[in-house]
Amino acid sequence: MQTTDTPLAGKVALVAGATRGAGRGIAVALGEAGATVWCTGRSSRAQAGPDGLPETIEETAELVDAAGGVGVPVVADHLDHDQVRSLARRLDDAHGGLDVLVNDIWGGELLVEFDVPLWEHDLDVGLRMLRTAVETHLVTSHHLLPLLIRRPGGLLVEVTDGTRTYNDAHRRVNVFYDLAKAAALRLAFSQGHELASHGATAVALTPGWLRSELMLQAMGVTEETWREGRNPHFGAISESPRFVGRAVAALAADPHVHRRNQGSFSSGELAREYGFTDLDGSQPDCWRYMVEVQDAGLPPDPTGYR
Repeated sequence: MQTTDTPLAGKVALVAGATRGAGRGIAVALGEAGATVWCTGRSSRAQAGPDGLPETIEETAELVDAAGGVGVPVVADHLDHDQVRSLARRLDDAHGGLDVLVNDIWGGELLVEFDVPLWEHDLDVGLRMLRTAVETHLVTSHHLLPLLIRRPGGLLVEVTDGTRTYNDAHRRVNVFYDLAKAAALRLAFSQGHELASHGATAVALTPGWLRSELMLQAMGVTEETWREGRNPHFGAISESPRFVGRAVAALAADPHVHRRNQGSFSSGELAREYGFTDLDGSQPDCWRYMVEVQDAGLPPDPTGYR
């Protein structure tokens, strides 16, 4: 029975790219809300993923269980059409439909070349980034959206970096990265157009400055010492992966979420509207902070932004 503590009890979600970072945070937050969460990724205890990073999809599913949901780990490469087709069949056989689909696959963390012009950027690396960030989302939606539209009120979340307003006004990192993140925003808009007649909703969602496993490592800190990071703005305004996860859970539990169809939102913006917090009880509003403090060249000061 659904309760106010578990508003997603009885709901089925799939988080594509749930091994680490935002995907893991989203999967666990959906579990907090009582959902059954299918967690997909390439890294498992049986076989490490091609990036060689230590996190596994089984660990994510166990964290979903511990949070109060039901985690289902599935090893899948979302560039492999047959694997995603098989995933959809398994989900259909198990549940007969899908309530929430989260396209979080990125895979570009180790591919980014910062501020390198297009003609100097490794072309194969850049094109690989677009495949992992865009093609995977298209393949996943192609095979999973037929399950989503079977149930009333289905929700598709395209996870990106940056709101539509911010990215329209700012070049992001390099041409390949900029295009990848703009594509996710446009995917939410275009898929929302197609889903509307089925009573389903598509949105784009961005976390703020995310304390992912790789970002903590890059900053030389842990989740316990993140305020001491090398970049003072990171120490001022960063957020845990669970924060963007709670944004997804809030959207999925909103009976009027369709009013947001085709929109672009940030975790901080939605926290103000829905009232959820990060693990430390704060509500970091990174994108407003970036415009008003960081991009303005002001000293780091989170007052009024978390």
